[in-house]
Amino acid sequence: MNISSVGGNVTLLGNYRDTFTTAVTKNVIVVALCISINYINGTLVHTFRKHQIFTVNPRYILFIHLVINDIMQLALSGFLHVISYILYRINVSFCIFLLIITILTSFNTPVNLAVMAVECYIAICFPLRHGQICTVKKTYVLIGLIWMASAASILSDVFILLATEPLQFFHSKVFCARDYVFRSTYSLEKRDAFHIVLLVLVWLSLFYTYFRILFAAKEATADVKKARNTILLHGFQLLLCMLTYVQPMLEKGLLYLFPMQFLATRFTCYLIVQILPRFLSPVVYGVRDKTFRTYLKRYLLCNMSIRNHPQNVTMSSTGPAAKRQ
Repeated sequence: MNISSVGGNVTLLGNYRDTFTTAVTKNVIVVALCISINYINGTLVHTFRKHQIFTVNPRYILFIHLVINDIMQLALSGFLHVISYILYRINVSFCIFLLIITILTSFNTPVNLAVMAVECYIAICFPLRHGQICTVKKTYVLIGLIWMASAASILSDVFILLATEPLQFFHSKVFCARDYVFRSTYSLEKRDAFHIVLLVLVWLSLFYTYFRILFAAKEATADVKKARNTILLHGFQLLLCMLTYVQPMLEKGLLYLFPMQFLATRFTCYLIVQILPRFLSPVVYGVRDKTFRTYLKRYLLCNMSIRNHPQNVTMSSTGPAAKRQ
């Protein structure tokens, strides 16, 4: 990989390429993590769809939106990671399409977590008004606003790209990464400013709501430990997700400290920023939430039973029919 970025323009300086063994190892790790996490997340979505107790609860609607968002983000980012090793360069227009969806889902996650924090704050601090404020209809409207806010950033980059790049650029092939497609100085400056603004807004929402929840939990007599642990897990998850906004600056800082470890730095940042936060969503709600865990175990255990004893499933499904004959 011959890459160096100066002022938003990509130039070729050195020769950075993984060995075959390293490339295979990295891709196996990424694919295995993506498939494992998306399998669990897919089971969460199936559990949500099958039970009305979840579909009428704003908290679980926001959670399942987070899960679906994570599924899309993991699938696309994993696909891009593998493609970067197999094809290395792909068509710019196709790359832009993939990047738009990937960037949208990456931005959605921290905002969705902030909204979930506000919902928890209302549920604990204003329990009598929670049903009026947090309705199913308002929840879906809010999800639409989250997508609109995320789209505002990337679509402006697309307009800048159309205005600054020649037509031939869209028919060329590039290494599919944001910095190498949206390489205009305006896009880079706008991206950093947008990240800082969202970083401040989301963290202000986090601190205000979760400290209020923490004080309310201290006054409560039941489930205090669980409430505190949930706050800590949400805060840690949001901290990891917010690395999305500072990833370029984080990479630049690490490259300054380790200038000869470009590939290792980018891969480490990729795992921490893109993979690890998506692993926490099933843990926070799918495992720790008692209601969701009760229904989730049925499907996970059922799937394991079918794989381990397929003959029993076949006999049980054909038994009644045989008796009727």
